[in-house]
Amino acid sequence: MTTDTGTPAASNLRWYVVHAYSGMEKAVERNIRERIERAGMQDKFGRILVPTEEVVELKNGKKSVTERRFFPGYVLVEMVMDDESWHLVKHTSKVTGFVGGARNRPAPISEAEVMKIVNQMQEGIEKPRPKVEWMVGELVRVKEGPFTDFNGAIEEVNYEKSKVRVSVTIFGRATPVELDFSQVEKV
Repeated sequence: MTTDTGTPAASNLRWYVVHAYSGMEKAVERNIRERIERAGMQDKFGRILVPTEEVVELKNGKKSVTERRFFPGYVLVEMVMDDESWHLVKHTSKVTGFVGGARNRPAPISEAEVMKIVNQMQEGIEKPRPKVEWMVGELVRVKEGPFTDFNGAIEEVNYEKSKVRVSVTIFGRATPVELDFSQVEKV
Protein backbone atom coordinates (compact mmCIF):
# COMPACT_ATOMS: atom_id res chain seq x y z
CA MET A 1 0.00 0.00 0.00
CA THR A 2 1.36 3.40 -0.91
CA THR A 3 0.11 6.92 -0.48
CA ASP A 4 -0.59 9.19 -3.45
CA THR A 5 3.06 10.23 -3.50
CA GLY A 6 4.31 6.67 -4.06
CA THR A 7 5.90 6.35 -0.59
CA PRO A 8 4.72 3.77 1.94
CA ALA A 9 1.98 4.82 4.28
CA ALA A 10 3.85 5.00 7.60
CA SER A 11 1.00 3.07 9.21
CA ASN A 12 1.84 0.01 7.08
CA LEU A 13 5.33 -0.31 8.54
CA ARG A 14 5.50 -2.84 11.37
CA TRP A 15 8.38 -4.17 13.44
CA TYR A 16 9.39 -7.81 12.97
CA VAL A 17 11.98 -9.88 14.81
CA VAL A 18 14.44 -11.63 12.52
CA HIS A 19 16.53 -14.53 13.82
CA ALA A 20 20.17 -14.43 12.71
CA TYR A 21 23.24 -16.52 13.37
CA SER A 22 24.59 -15.45 16.76
CA GLY A 23 27.44 -12.97 16.41
CA MET A 24 26.35 -12.11 12.86
CA GLU A 25 23.69 -9.51 13.74
CA LYS A 26 25.63 -6.54 12.30
CA ALA A 27 26.41 -8.51 9.12
CA VAL A 28 22.73 -9.40 8.73
CA GLU A 29 21.77 -5.73 9.16
CA ARG A 30 24.30 -4.79 6.44
CA ASN A 31 23.18 -7.64 4.12
CA ILE A 32 19.49 -6.72 4.44
CA ARG A 33 20.28 -3.05 3.69
CA GLU A 34 22.32 -4.04 0.59
CA ARG A 35 19.54 -6.35 -0.67
CA ILE A 36 16.92 -3.60 -0.16
CA GLU A 37 19.09 -1.23 -2.24
CA ARG A 38 19.70 -3.78 -5.03
CA ALA A 39 16.01 -4.72 -5.20
CA GLY A 40 14.93 -1.07 -5.10
CA MET A 41 12.52 -1.86 -2.24
CA GLN A 42 13.36 1.10 0.01
CA ASP A 43 9.66 2.00 0.10
CA LYS A 44 8.85 -1.26 1.93
CA PHE A 45 11.42 -0.89 4.71
CA GLY A 46 12.00 1.49 7.60
CA ARG A 47 14.61 1.16 10.32
CA ILE A 48 16.76 -1.89 11.07
CA LEU A 49 18.03 -2.28 14.66
CA VAL A 50 20.59 -4.56 16.27
CA PRO A 51 19.78 -4.21 20.01
CA THR A 52 23.05 -3.35 21.74
CA GLU A 53 24.11 -1.57 24.91
CA GLU A 54 27.42 -0.19 26.03
CA VAL A 55 29.24 -1.92 28.88
CA VAL A 56 32.29 -0.83 30.84
CA GLU A 57 35.09 -3.38 31.01
CA LEU A 58 38.12 -3.21 33.24
CA LYS A 59 41.27 -4.41 31.49
CA ASN A 60 44.60 -4.05 33.28
CA GLY A 61 43.06 -1.46 35.60
CA LYS A 62 41.85 0.68 32.67
CA LYS A 63 38.19 1.24 31.87
CA SER A 64 37.11 0.63 28.30
CA VAL A 65 33.61 0.86 26.87
CA THR A 66 32.52 -1.94 24.56
CA GLU A 67 29.27 -2.82 22.86
CA ARG A 68 27.28 -5.85 23.94
CA ARG A 69 24.26 -7.32 22.18
CA PHE A 70 21.46 -7.78 24.70
CA PHE A 71 19.33 -9.89 22.33
CA PRO A 72 22.03 -12.04 20.73
CA GLY A 73 20.87 -13.62 17.49
CA TYR A 74 18.07 -11.11 16.83
CA VAL A 75 17.67 -8.13 14.50
CA LEU A 76 14.59 -5.86 14.47
CA VAL A 77 13.33 -4.86 11.02
CA GLU A 78 10.64 -2.27 10.35
CA MET A 79 8.90 -3.26 7.14
CA VAL A 80 5.72 -3.62 5.12
CA MET A 81 5.07 -7.38 5.18
CA ASP A 82 4.24 -8.90 1.79
CA ASP A 83 5.55 -11.86 -0.22
CA GLU A 84 8.33 -9.80 -1.83
CA SER A 85 9.65 -8.22 1.39
CA TRP A 86 9.29 -11.51 3.31
CA HIS A 87 11.39 -13.32 0.66
CA LEU A 88 14.02 -10.57 0.63
CA VAL A 89 14.62 -10.83 4.39
CA LYS A 90 14.11 -14.61 4.70
CA HIS A 91 16.66 -15.35 1.98
CA THR A 92 19.31 -12.96 3.25
CA SER A 93 22.62 -14.62 4.10
CA LYS A 94 22.93 -15.59 7.81
CA VAL A 95 19.16 -15.16 8.46
CA THR A 96 17.42 -18.26 9.81
CA GLY A 97 13.90 -16.80 9.71
CA PHE A 98 11.36 -14.65 11.47
CA VAL A 99 10.26 -15.04 15.10
CA GLY A 100 6.55 -15.45 15.88
CA GLY A 101 3.46 -15.98 13.76
CA ALA A 102 2.97 -18.60 11.05
CA ARG A 103 5.88 -19.96 9.04
CA ASN A 104 5.40 -17.63 6.09
CA ARG A 105 3.36 -14.95 7.87
CA PRO A 106 5.35 -13.62 10.83
CA ALA A 107 3.58 -11.63 13.54
CA PRO A 108 4.76 -8.05 14.16
CA ILE A 109 5.79 -6.88 17.62
CA SER A 110 4.23 -3.79 19.18
CA GLU A 111 5.68 -0.30 19.02
CA ALA A 112 5.72 -0.37 22.85
CA GLU A 113 8.05 -3.42 22.83
CA VAL A 114 10.33 -1.71 20.33
CA MET A 115 10.38 1.48 22.45
CA LYS A 116 11.42 -0.58 25.50
CA ILE A 117 14.38 -1.94 23.54
CA VAL A 118 15.29 1.50 22.15
CA ASN A 119 15.14 2.97 25.68
CA GLN A 120 17.41 0.20 26.98
CA MET A 121 19.87 0.97 24.15
CA GLN A 122 19.72 4.70 25.00
CA GLU A 123 20.32 4.05 28.72
CA GLY A 124 23.38 2.00 27.83
CA ILE A 125 24.83 4.92 25.85
CA GLU A 126 24.15 7.45 28.62
CA LYS A 127 25.27 5.23 31.48
CA PRO A 128 27.24 2.15 30.38
CA ARG A 129 26.74 -0.87 32.63
CA PRO A 130 29.71 -2.71 34.13
CA LYS A 131 30.46 -5.92 32.29
CA VAL A 132 30.90 -7.76 35.59
CA GLU A 133 27.74 -7.90 37.67
CA TRP A 134 28.19 -8.09 41.45
CA MET A 135 25.64 -9.54 43.85
CA VAL A 136 25.15 -8.98 47.57
CA GLY A 137 26.35 -12.07 49.46
CA GLU A 138 28.77 -13.10 46.70
CA LEU A 139 32.28 -14.13 47.81
CA VAL A 140 35.17 -12.12 46.38
CA ARG A 141 38.94 -11.91 46.79
CA VAL A 142 40.71 -8.57 47.15
CA LYS A 143 43.33 -8.22 44.37
CA GLU A 144 45.04 -4.98 45.40
CA GLY A 145 45.33 -2.47 48.18
CA PRO A 146 45.97 -3.01 51.92
CA PHE A 147 43.59 -6.01 52.02
CA THR A 148 45.17 -7.94 49.12
CA ASP A 149 44.43 -11.69 49.25
CA PHE A 150 41.68 -11.30 51.86
CA ASN A 151 38.35 -12.91 50.99
CA GLY A 152 34.99 -11.47 51.92
CA ALA A 153 31.31 -11.26 51.15
CA ILE A 154 29.78 -8.34 49.27
CA GLU A 155 27.44 -6.32 51.51
CA GLU A 156 26.57 -3.54 49.08
CA VAL A 157 27.07 -2.71 45.38
CA ASN A 158 27.21 0.87 44.10
CA TYR A 159 27.20 0.89 40.27
CA GLU A 160 27.12 4.71 40.19
CA LYS A 161 30.54 4.91 41.86
CA SER A 162 31.82 1.49 40.66
CA LYS A 163 32.41 0.41 44.26
CA VAL A 164 31.52 -2.55 46.47
CA ARG A 165 31.43 -2.79 50.25
CA VAL A 166 32.98 -6.09 51.27
CA SER A 167 32.88 -7.63 54.73
CA VAL A 168 36.47 -8.80 55.29
CA THR A 169 37.45 -10.80 58.38
CA ILE A 170 40.46 -9.17 60.06
CA PHE A 171 41.80 -10.64 63.32
CA GLY A 172 38.60 -12.66 63.70
CA ARG A 173 36.27 -9.69 63.28
CA ALA A 174 34.16 -8.82 60.21
CA THR A 175 35.12 -5.36 58.96
CA PRO A 176 33.31 -3.57 56.11
CA VAL A 177 35.74 -2.23 53.49
CA GLU A 178 34.81 -0.07 50.47
CA LEU A 179 36.69 -1.09 47.33
CA ASP A 180 36.66 -0.25 43.60
CA PHE A 181 35.32 -2.89 41.22
CA SER A 182 38.89 -3.19 39.88
CA GLN A 183 40.22 -4.19 43.32
CA VAL A 184 38.13 -7.35 43.67
CA GLU A 185 37.55 -10.53 41.70
CA LYS A 186 35.01 -13.32 41.97
CA VAL A 187 36.20 -16.33 43.99
